[in-house]
Amino acid sequence: MAQFLKQGSGALQGIKKFGKFDVGLGKRLPEAYKKFWREWRETEPTAVHYVRKEGTFERDEATGVVRPVQNVPLPFRYPKEFDEGIWGGEMVVQGFQKRNPTKQRVPHFWMPRLKRAVVRSEVLDMYMSVVVTNRTLDLIHSSHGFDHYLLKTPACDLGSNLALAIKRKLLHELQAGCPSLTDNPSRQKEILDEYSQYLAQYTPEEIEWYGLTFTQAIEKLQKSIDDANPIVPHKVLFRAKLIEQLKAAEQKIAEKTEESSKLLESTSWLTRVNPFGKKRET
Repeated sequence: MAQFLKQGSGALQGIKKFGKFDVGLGKRLPEAYKKFWREWRETEPTAVHYVRKEGTFERDEATGVVRPVQNVPLPFRYPKEFDEGIWGGEMVVQGFQKRNPTKQRVPHFWMPRLKRAVVRSEVLDMYMSVVVTNRTLDLIHSSHGFDHYLLKTPACDLGSNLALAIKRKLLHELQAGCPSLTDNPSRQKEILDEYSQYLAQYTPEEIEWYGLTFTQAIEKLQKSIDDANPIVPHKVLFRAKLIEQLKAAEQKIAEKTEESSKLLESTSWLTRVNPFGKKRET
């Protein structure tokens, strides 16, 4: 028995860490949403603030020293403004800056340069004013349009809730056949021919759950559960039961009244026929 028990620090490794999808309603979320979550939160995004090195070892050209390659991601910060714009992979970088050679380094934050720009969605047939960076505009131009940029970029590189919400809207619009362009059939056909290629990457169920935050996914799941098993308040049940009892009592009273009237009719008829039913007057 003892050989199966881990001792010392090894015992801590046997403790399972529960995640979002291990407890509560998170366990009941479909695989379609878990796939999106892995694409959004667990996939390493494209390196923007540093150059990713290939290989296992590298040699310093000046000293000739061989060192292992370490692609350590920079410490990023995600302010609430991040989810309200489309930053193109740029983040707030936290680090230190040595402003004077004779003094110690000091904490410093490198902020992206934000600007407000107007972008156009051909699928949605609308203009939008969003907060972007210069890199976002470069990516939109290199992708030949705002819709192409969102649809072909994975969730880990889009990052923000706004970008994912717009991408989710684009996928739903394409899946429905672009109903907003019904008045212009030729334009509708052009848009579908150009953008329908992106639908092949997802199943209808994956599109339904794509772009939702964990809280939104839980609310969506809870709503589907409530719709399948609606909760009826006790006062509604008691009222329905009382109405049924009153109807049953009313029906019994009506039956008794009908029986009494039939009994009276039969009694009056026998009285008329029976010669002994009346007393003779003297």
